[in-house]
Amino acid sequence: MSAADQFPKSAPDEGSYETTAPWPTELRVFKEDARLEIEFSDGITHSLPAEYLRVESPSAEVQGHGPSQKKIVSGRRHVKIAAVEPVGHYAIRIVFDDRHDSGIYSWSYLRELGDSYAEKWAAYQAALLYRGLSRDA
Repeated sequence: MSAADQFPKSAPDEGSYETTAPWPTELRVFKEDARLEIEFSDGITHSLPAEYLRVESPSAEVQGHGPSQKKIVSGRRHVKIAAVEPVGHYAIRIVFDDRHDSGIYSWSYLRELGDSYAEKWAAYQAALLYRGLSRDA
């Protein structure tokens, strides 16, 4: 067994609304490194830390029901990915070792998280600082 659990993905069916968007060709979970690596059909690969995925979870628990309701999740520096489950042909559910499992990460959301990692991570750290919160529990 390799250091990563691998999840190869097939392309969407012809006629699907996502056929023009980059599609994940491979997902690898590095449990010990606490990260998810995603390779897309256009050759771009993103390596996303579990902490980042957890604090940017698309769940209502984190995002609320609108942009002004987003919650800043602190104390997740050491969170790990416990499992990754496919959701149809369009997404995955990530189960974290802190028992958070309600986020459905669509392929387009994972791509957005990878493409905007630097900006989102800096904004998260600034929000923690502003609120006097920490990445540690």
